[in-house]
Amino acid sequence: MALCNRVRSGISLFKKSTSLTSHRSNLQRSLVAPSISLASRNYANVPGEKDQKVKVPLALYGGSGNYASALYIASVKANAIEKVESELLQFVEAVQNSSKFSQFIKDLSVAKDVRVKVIQEVCGEAKFSDVTKNFLVIAAENGRLKNIDTIAKKFRALAMAYKGEVKATVTTVVALPPDEEKALKDTLQEIMGSGAKVHLEQKIDPSILGGIVLEFNQKVFDMSIKTRAQQMERILREPVSIANI
Repeated sequence: MALCNRVRSGISLFKKSTSLTSHRSNLQRSLVAPSISLASRNYANVPGEKDQKVKVPLALYGGSGNYASALYIASVKANAIEKVESELLQFVEAVQNSSKFSQFIKDLSVAKDVRVKVIQEVCGEAKFSDVTKNFLVIAAENGRLKNIDTIAKKFRALAMAYKGEVKATVTTVVALPPDEEKALKDTLQEIMGSGAKVHLEQKIDPSILGGIVLEFNQKVFDMSIKTRAQQMERILREPVSIANI
């Protein structure tokens, strides 16, 4: 309970200082153009759905962000967000579990037609959907499979936003007991409202010395002993004015 009360207090104070940042972030999201050039490729087009307008829920930048956004558009049009998310994670896991496969997709000296053929065979054996298969084939053609891990993470963020899910990460010195983890998750759920589903991920980091660091919605609430100690050190180092004593 004490942990939850600290979280509520910290978030309340933080909200006042981040209202302008939040407004700017919402403005950026509203200006994101859903018509990404990659989406004009065949993997983003679904028969009978060419006129469907899909808005990307998060502003993503860079090549990996563009690819993730384009895959998101294709998945929404095909009504296959969860399936594509699952298949993409399967592919990433296969890459991580095989050093040879990982080396293969990162080696741009391999001929394009060879890369494409191998990916087509892998997708066929895995029985991936057309959206996932066509996406991976185009990524192979363009030499982008080397970034598949980053693309997958960004796509998952989009998929979670689509499903109304919010990922929260809590960092502590030792793992939270089940009852405290549940209480913290319930507190975050209450803060987020019934329209969001909270996924709480725990991280262990002895260097924070104690307390917690909570991250969600691109915000960080640092209530660790390490940060408090650093703040106290800065205060003690400041020169003292005799006139104010």
